[in-house]
Amino acid sequence: MSTNLDNLTAERPTFVTHLECSATGERQEADRIANLSRAGKPLLVRYDLPAIRNSLSKADLARRPPDIWRYREFLPVRKAADIVSLGEVMTPLVPLKNSALGPGEVLVKDESRLPTGSFKARGVALAISMMRAFGVTEAAMPTNGNAGAALAAYCSRAGIKTTIFCPEDTPDINVREIQAQGANVYLVNGLIDECGKLVGQGREVRGWFDVSTLKEPYRIEGKKTMGLELAEQLGWEVPDAIFYPTGGGTGLIGMWKAFEELEAVGFIGSKRPRMVAVQASGCAPMVKAFDAGEEHAARWQNASTIAMGIRVPQAIGDFLILRAVRESNGYAIAVDDDDIVDARDNVARKDGLLMCPEGAATYAAYRKSLREGRIAPGDRVVLFNCASGLKYDLPPAIKKLDLRQPIDFKRL
Repeated sequence: MSTNLDNLTAERPTFVTHLECSATGERQEADRIANLSRAGKPLLVRYDLPAIRNSLSKADLARRPPDIWRYREFLPVRKAADIVSLGEVMTPLVPLKNSALGPGEVLVKDESRLPTGSFKARGVALAISMMRAFGVTEAAMPTNGNAGAALAAYCSRAGIKTTIFCPEDTPDINVREIQAQGANVYLVNGLIDECGKLVGQGREVRGWFDVSTLKEPYRIEGKKTMGLELAEQLGWEVPDAIFYPTGGGTGLIGMWKAFEELEAVGFIGSKRPRMVAVQASGCAPMVKAFDAGEEHAARWQNASTIAMGIRVPQAIGDFLILRAVRESNGYAIAVDDDDIVDARDNVARKDGLLMCPEGAATYAAYRKSLREGRIAPGDRVVLFNCASGLKYDLPPAIKKLDLRQPIDFKRL
């Protein structure tokens, strides 16, 4: 069976023009390994969008295999041989039939179908492909679980040594997954931003490449494919609102970038979805900053939530998250852990879709937004389920039958 990788030439010019500081606009060369800009801010990959417009059509895309590499004109990898892939499929839009709360269409973008069971595979696949191109031999990151699992898998695939630091209460299955896939993983008595400081300190000693969220320019390009894919799946339309579980915010920022690029190449119009940053009440720095009209979010003290993936006390891309939310006429919203659990159970029991806690938070936020009148009942909304619910603790199943006793089937 032919894959999209088979269709790539061994070496091809991409449409990348340069890297750009997200805060100052300062340019940097694209074909050089980089972390943050000179201003200490995230770097964004920029493309020759008019050239893409002249080189790519919707019909071209329609003929390609259904994976993230179908969008190669929008991606920075120059050599097919550098691509590190574990089979990054297009993920389905699953309509909620029984747990939707109005006449509008509620679609779940189910990212659990990706390698390592989460949307982190998108960003890491691009980052590690570029690391291979640059000859990186060792990488490190802090993680609440799923990003570390993806990094371990893709680095093992690429032959890159990996060191990963996790908060000590990271779900055990994630930690075991990271270790099983070849990484050196350490549990730390601190939160993810404190783990990130260890990565930075170790970089000075070990020289490893820092793959932390938004501290290199390529994970955002992988996450951007969520927006490209979503628009294509909806017939080159965008939904009325996107509810996105927001910790470091790479995906939200990446989708906003994708919609800008798609309009520039003529694939969509000027309509944008309202971007809704969903956080947990126990760790809601973006909500606090949004409500206060601030450009940056102060570190959230004593962060705590069952939705580990969005337990990020401070995000380096805070201003980019807030900018996308405000430019889209969206908002930031926090939901309680009890509501997250209830949302997970509701969707699983009514629609058969087991969402991860972060994904369930988007359903809880959707319900809350309807109650508060922040979205209309007839809106078409997309909720992002960012990982498999099987990667998290579930309620115990304790009903038993004793074969030594008669079974009363009427009471089962």
